[in-house]
Amino acid sequence: MFKLFIVVLISGLWLLAPQQGSKNTTSAIESVTFSKDIAPILNRNCVACHRPGNIAPMSLRTFEEVRPWSELIREKVVSRQMPPWHAAPAGIEFSNERRLSEEEIKKIAAWVDQGASEGDPKDLPQPPSFSDAWQIGEPDAVFTMDEDYTLDKDLVDHYLYFRLPTNFKEDKWIQAVEFRPGNRKVVHHAVAYIETPEHVAQERRLNPTSASDAKVWSLLDTQLPSVELMDGTTRRMKPDAPVVNDGCNARDAEEVGGRNNNDVLSVYAPGREADVWPTGTAKKIPAGSNIVLQMHYAKRRGTVEKDRTSIAIIFAKAPVQKMVGTRSIINQLFAIPAGADNQEVTACWTYQRDVELISFMPHMHVRGKSMKYEVVYPDGKRQTLLDVPAYDFHWQTLYSLKKPLTVPSGAMIKVTAHFDNSERNMHNPDPTKVVRQGSATFDEMMIGFVNYVVPKPPDRVIVKVDPKVFDAYTGQYEFDQTAVVTILKAGDKLFIEAGGKRVELLPISETTFVSDGRDSQITFSKNEKSEVTGFVTTQNDTLVRFKRRLTSKNQTQ
Repeated sequence: MFKLFIVVLISGLWLLAPQQGSKNTTSAIESVTFSKDIAPILNRNCVACHRPGNIAPMSLRTFEEVRPWSELIREKVVSRQMPPWHAAPAGIEFSNERRLSEEEIKKIAAWVDQGASEGDPKDLPQPPSFSDAWQIGEPDAVFTMDEDYTLDKDLVDHYLYFRLPTNFKEDKWIQAVEFRPGNRKVVHHAVAYIETPEHVAQERRLNPTSASDAKVWSLLDTQLPSVELMDGTTRRMKPDAPVVNDGCNARDAEEVGGRNNNDVLSVYAPGREADVWPTGTAKKIPAGSNIVLQMHYAKRRGTVEKDRTSIAIIFAKAPVQKMVGTRSIINQLFAIPAGADNQEVTACWTYQRDVELISFMPHMHVRGKSMKYEVVYPDGKRQTLLDVPAYDFHWQTLYSLKKPLTVPSGAMIKVTAHFDNSERNMHNPDPTKVVRQGSATFDEMMIGFVNYVVPKPPDRVIVKVDPKVFDAYTGQYEFDQTAVVTILKAGDKLFIEAGGKRVELLPISETTFVSDGRDSQITFSKNEKSEVTGFVTTQNDTLVRFKRRLTSKNQTQ
């Protein structure tokens, strides 16, 4: 594990075994010096990470620091391994693209080929300044773990949950979010989840004997799919779980994956930047919610480490028109055979309403080799959204679109991943084992995160409606023969019931209702005779139409 830890630390940066890069002819380029030509390039593209106390393993601020690494710098720049940007050109522009221009690459190559001279120090540009301030600006609120968490010398791969109360008395719309790990050496990744009061109530129903706040019981670790189990603090696929590598052609998409992570506030991973959304676009944290931090710690055995992570947010100051959501397109039933060097795994999601795509984040573990996002439009047209041919687990990027891409209802997002479980994969812990999904680093994951925006739901301004109006809505409605819900009236209140669970519907008009504790919205439709024919329910990126059963009778209770 110590060897794996060292690889984790450096593999995404400079210290990999050199890859041979041809030395292009640079004689046509005039004399190049560090002070005049190279320092400005490094200042713009490299020094943010390559400076003392940051993620990179060496500093590249001065000639004395850069000169010993000049040959390796040339290799990594010419091969486009540095700066770390793993997406291949696909016709879509990204706002955070980290690519050197051809001219910059030629200058660096020429400088090394010419002997890597310093030049006149008077030509040096003013060095960039950095501060410990938050990248997102002065935050409106900062939430921090109550105390340092100590990882003892025996802990190597550990998942933990920490609940941070927001104490918000009203709904808050969030414009920007930034993680600040207390110890970047051991925080492998972190996810901030929004835990609403409804979630808390459901957790208490699932864990009636747990009265202590010392353990953060949450839906994240109590409501496991039937195919998963808890192994210590990590989730793993059961050995006898069915195997489905082609999730796009599976009969049960929900079983394979496609879960909605709209309760994700933000994610931290090495290389991922803070979440900052345009004015008028935001995520919502409902009143009374908590932030639950899912912390994945990874370190070498034998050392004791401490961490105390914080998360900062900025509230939206302008009126919000669009709501940010997150869809994780998952295949959780894959299996990678022992020794397989190019195992393909797919997962798909079809949008039921128009959405605007704003960013993508591939996620796999150390056997992850490549990942591609494609959209298949309702007319059959196919478009590549993101192609990452050389995925790097140790540098995970959020690829933010320069302009939002509108995809219509019925469009399908297909995510195709490839895994290398062979001995040629230097990061592979054990090429002799079949690999299934699991949260630990030595297991695998196949997730294509998609961030999108939809119109902001109407404000939950509950209006008074004559209860007699509800009589027209009672009855049974079906999406198909297997998905049937009942609308019923109890006293002067209206409810929706499915699977033995009943939720109150709160009117915001005579035909539109919101469900108690949720952001879903139901709008009843009528024909020309003013007869109720069905309803449409929308929640986040989903839109589902239910038809009224013709044989149903009004139900009152």
